[in-house]
Amino acid sequence: MKKLAFAIALAFAAGGAMAQDKTIKISGFGAKTGPVRMFGVNSEAALLAAAEVINKAGGVKLADGSKAKMVVDFYDDRCNAEEGISVIRRIAGGDALVAIGPTCSNVAEPLFGILQKKAGDASDSGLQFPVFTDVAIKVGLAKISEWAFRNVPNEITMYSSVFYWLHTTRPELKTVYGGVEEDFAHSRASWHIVMKDRATANNFNVVGESKWLLADTNFATQVREMKKANADIIAISAHPFSLCGALKEMARQGVKPKVLVGLTSSSSLETLQGCAKQAQGIIIPTSFAPVTKDGKFAAQSTAKFKGAADLHSMAAWENMFILKDVMEAAKITGKDVQGDRRRIRDGLAMLKTTQGLMGVTKRTDDREADKPYLFVQAKGNEWVVLHNPL
Repeated sequence: MKKLAFAIALAFAAGGAMAQDKTIKISGFGAKTGPVRMFGVNSEAALLAAAEVINKAGGVKLADGSKAKMVVDFYDDRCNAEEGISVIRRIAGGDALVAIGPTCSNVAEPLFGILQKKAGDASDSGLQFPVFTDVAIKVGLAKISEWAFRNVPNEITMYSSVFYWLHTTRPELKTVYGGVEEDFAHSRASWHIVMKDRATANNFNVVGESKWLLADTNFATQVREMKKANADIIAISAHPFSLCGALKEMARQGVKPKVLVGLTSSSSLETLQGCAKQAQGIIIPTSFAPVTKDGKFAAQSTAKFKGAADLHSMAAWENMFILKDVMEAAKITGKDVQGDRRRIRDGLAMLKTTQGLMGVTKRTDDREADKPYLFVQAKGNEWVVLHNPL
């Protein structure tokens, strides 16, 4: 009898261990090499940090009432469209239920194009796999596929607010000159479609623009053009590497606009590490600053995984908690991979709001986000809140 009781106890213990060993996989992907590599590094750190917090709290509740731990892996797509498409096919060929990424809009746009355009369309052989983007921010991309979702801020809204605020608080400012990283999808669209248009709509006169490439290191000609224009505001749509190059050349040539406006993605640690002195005073709208208890906790947790908190990496953090809630509400099984993928897609599509680190985010019908935001300004070696327009 003692042997039988011992065997039964072992069986129960083994069953308990098996229940604890249940996992669900979430795959991250983005750029971990090249000039924007830190965006991928930071996103991966945030995903791992969020998974740790979720798993310590018990993990994700499955349809049968058991719990599963989140397991995260991360792929480097090198900010290359072909690599990104290859990566998402590899992820979809495995057991991951959803992917978070990519970093670059020039990857997201063609990648969304290989997904099934309309969910459930039997005539469409596109990939049936949910992608929940944290970084790629070019305007309007989620409309490409009903399997594509984004948790990125709306730059049209944010730069409308920036230029309206400048117009109303600094009426002496009249002219704007643009600097643009022309070969990068996000920065190109942000200048030509967003910043330039929003400046004009708020009664500023756009007097010209200078163009360069993401990997450029010489900005002498472009800055001479800026200097000649002598605009009140210089708006630079560029990521930290080339932004810092342009700012250093501006300092060398003595170009000192009354106001400097930057790209959302450059409200990052990389900018301050690369050119804090030259970036002093630059104004950037962002959907994250560590101004709440949850935001500070997320930033500290991400730092433990050697990542920095910014509007992109903290979107990755938010995505993990949003997915946990969606998975539980949709009653995923943890067994039926393709069925669970569809349940997650449908659950994401039903969301009207989500809870973010700076407040409630509204979800739009085209699977985009309308996130809270504020303006930050570079002062010393940190970003400080300049204005909260909401």
